[in-house]
Amino acid sequence: MAVIFTLLVITFMTILSFMFFMMSIKAGHGRVKFSTFECGMDILSDLRLPFSLHFYFVSIVFLIFDVELMLILPFVFCLKMISIGLICVMVVSLMSILALGFVYEWWTGLLNWMI
Repeated sequence: MAVIFTLLVITFMTILSFMFFMMSIKAGHGRVKFSTFECGMDILSDLRLPFSLHFYFVSIVFLIFDVELMLILPFVFCLKMISIGLICVMVVSLMSILALGFVYEWWTGLLNWMI
């Protein structure tokens, strides 16, 4: 039974691979393939345009505060197992570290949007 199942899986994967290969050949590599899609930058250009680091910093700040929510979530599940005082100390310490990071980002000007 396992041999039949293995042969069916291999046959199915081979057929799908062949179908995808045939579809990719018919798609072609026309002018649309090399046009700008979402980023707006020309693919074939050697010209380097300046990249605003502000977008990078905002995304990093978003990721940090998003991960912070995942760090707080286990405290909610541990409410019945650990004393409320210990949970309060852990949450306050985590929130104070994040608040200090936010104040530092604000103080250095990472959150100021300049065009």
